[in-house]
Amino acid sequence: MKKIISTAAIVIAPLTLSAQDVNSGHINMEVFNIISTIFVVGLFMVFIMNVMKRVIDFRLKRKIIEKGIPENIVSSIIQTNPKEDRNLNIKWFSILAGLGVALTIINYTQPLGIHSMAILAFCIAGSFLGYYFFMRQSEK
Repeated sequence: MKKIISTAAIVIAPLTLSAQDVNSGHINMEVFNIISTIFVVGLFMVFIMNVMKRVIDFRLKRKIIEKGIPENIVSSIIQTNPKEDRNLNIKWFSILAGLGVALTIINYTQPLGIHSMAILAFCIAGSFLGYYFFMRQSEK
């Protein structure tokens, strides 16, 4: 119950504590450019970190095999689950598809404003919801 109240307070607080003019229904392009730049840099950093993780995992597995560690320990460490990789690809597909749908809708609802951020949030949330239902269905 506390989580619901806290979440509701967090969602409602920005609406009541707005320090901006209510009639200014658009977002400053400079702010939009900064936010989009931060988002792109964040995506790039996540990509680089995933590549580094895979390279480090490969090096670790190679060293384990070279050292001659017993086979049962090696198999437990090296064991990979291809289902996780498949699900990871589906997750990124759903996120990027939701982002693409959001950007398409935003393009047709010009000018850019706070509604653009709401469209983006709802489309990405919808893609996560679709991924959740996919995972739930694939577990059965």
